[in-house]
Amino acid sequence: MILFRSAKRQSRVLEIRTAIKTTEWWRVPRWAIGKYTAHLLKTTTETCPHGLVFKQRQNATPRRVGEMAVPERNHHYIVSVFIVLLVDNALCIRFPDRVAEASGDATGQQRLQVSVFALGSFWRSEAVFGCLPGVIRTTAGYAGGSKSNPEYRSLGDHAESVKIEYDPQLISFRELLDVFWSSHDPRQVFGQGPDVGNQYRSIIFVNGTEESRLAAISKEQEQTRSRVSIVTTQILQLGTFYPAEPEHQKFELKQNTILLQLIGNLPEEELERSSLATKLNGYVAELCPPNIQKHIDGKINDIIRKGWPILREL
Repeated sequence: MILFRSAKRQSRVLEIRTAIKTTEWWRVPRWAIGKYTAHLLKTTTETCPHGLVFKQRQNATPRRVGEMAVPERNHHYIVSVFIVLLVDNALCIRFPDRVAEASGDATGQQRLQVSVFALGSFWRSEAVFGCLPGVIRTTAGYAGGSKSNPEYRSLGDHAESVKIEYDPQLISFRELLDVFWSSHDPRQVFGQGPDVGNQYRSIIFVNGTEESRLAAISKEQEQTRSRVSIVTTQILQLGTFYPAEPEHQKFELKQNTILLQLIGNLPEEELERSSLATKLNGYVAELCPPNIQKHIDGKINDIIRKGWPILREL
């Protein structure tokens, strides 16, 4: 959280700090706030993108007048430049772009692409893709059916699926297909492994003709390798993807309380969106490529030797 409070009278500054033990203080000149009582609103607006918006509020409590959850609460930022704008009776304070990078979003949302696969239980499926280089975020969910707003106990004709947000400059759709085929048995009918049911069927969801072409080629190649057995995998145009309930997100990671503490016991919403949690979810399930698994082993052991500081990146 970000807390705002008035400093001592002689200081003439408004101090902003992160509400965690390892605190960094930022100083904003009081003139930048002026008559505004610093009521913080969640923002990404046309007038003040990637910044903080303060609007005038009456009867504000002076020692705590606003708060907002930040994307990665375990990062602390050192802000040295402010751009202050008065727009529509609101005060905008823009931070440098590196603040967004520090929060774990250095890739840039405009570069990310999305793919969805179904290959059995989404607990495992989410972990399969999480450790891959270029994969930024994974989400367990439901797709491929006609029921609106499916739930775990009432998912209709949907399949348990995983949505993958990835940087196409670092990993391609073709490479994701290779991982898809190698991570389950596409010849199994009405289930996957010990999980039996139509919700565990094998599906490649595609966006557009090029992905359809690549998926069809890869299925033909898999059928050639299978020889006798028939590959049952469907290729479907991606419709609506419904994220699963919070308890199903990063399921493997949630079984490891030590690692959850190591990354700061993130709130549920932050955990679901965290790139770091995405990687660790695959690591806990031991589904990372060997070199990445070894790298994370070393990183975690080093952190523990140093006395349990917060793990911020891999």
